[in-house]
Amino acid sequence: MDDEERRAWVELSLRGIPVPALVALLRTFGSASAVLAATRAQRAAIAAAAEPAFAAPPPAELARALDWLAVPGHDIVAWDDPRYPPALLELGHAPAVLYVIGRTELLRRPALAIVGSRRATPQGLDNARGFAGALAAAGVTIVSGLAAGIDGAAHEGALDGAGSTIAVMGTGLDRVYPAAHRALAHAIAERGLLVSEFPPGTPVRGYHFPRRNRLISGLARGVLVVEATLRSGSLITARLAGEQGREVFAVPGSIHSPLSKGCHRLIRDGAKLVETAQDVLEELGFTPNWTGVDVPHDAAPELRSAGSGPICARAVLAALGEDPVDVDTLVGRTGLSAAAVAAQLSALELAGAAGSLPGGRWQRRHG
Repeated sequence: MDDEERRAWVELSLRGIPVPALVALLRTFGSASAVLAATRAQRAAIAAAAEPAFAAPPPAELARALDWLAVPGHDIVAWDDPRYPPALLELGHAPAVLYVIGRTELLRRPALAIVGSRRATPQGLDNARGFAGALAAAGVTIVSGLAAGIDGAAHEGALDGAGSTIAVMGTGLDRVYPAAHRALAHAIAERGLLVSEFPPGTPVRGYHFPRRNRLISGLARGVLVVEATLRSGSLITARLAGEQGREVFAVPGSIHSPLSKGCHRLIRDGAKLVETAQDVLEELGFTPNWTGVDVPHDAAPELRSAGSGPICARAVLAALGEDPVDVDTLVGRTGLSAAAVAAQLSALELAGAAGSLPGGRWQRRHG
């Protein structure tokens, strides 16, 4: 897409033309720039309803978006771009333009959304990181909303190792909300992908987050809710996922915790109860691909070669994360048996990639 066409797509997206009318115009005229070049009479003959919305966007808003786009690494993905995710096009009312920073190839890879409470428990945060790390190590892109709590933990877990993640934002990409996730957003921009349908300069507005949620579920094959109250926005994402034909998963918790009640309601309503990452992989029919997991260059040759043993070793290494964990936690994160995890930990220890700690815990080693 050349600069003229990119500018045309930005301008069209800022005009607020109804999606059906914009589709009709593009089918008739062939490109965004051709739609803008058409006369009012020509456009009205195709989509009369579009004319009231066809006034030029505020000059400052257009200038801000174009200035943002001129920065290296900033880009847009429009409807006619082969990088545009087919999963969104199938939904209807898909954004004409996605503003992006990072690895746009992730838009077309198998993905799972992980969402949950902003006020998550320590166990919930650990579960989110564990599920995200194990699934990302298996080649699944983790999608979430960069919010505090479960969202942030899911992004962190996916980035631990060689995994990938997409953060769908409810503001313009020139703003980070919450501000405490600024460093996380920069890490995602470098190793994953930041996405927003909102143009640069768009501030925090409460009604934008339900719109963001439909993209989170729309980009994924399924949605996993880790912790949620009965009034959590995560239940909105789960509902949208169901309406979009996506699978809905939920992690059960204590019957006494308010943060488990939303998950338990989802399970009663038909969501699939999951206890391990393997449950999700099997349900969605994902074929694990552990080749992206970072194994130290000086590791033993058997850990760097192909085969079922190394695949398990890579899974355990990815699930270790950076903090000490016990074998039961690794079993939950990988879906492997306790015996298989113990065997791979021994191999990783011999390779210098992991070490045992007092209390039956293990930790990843670097260098």
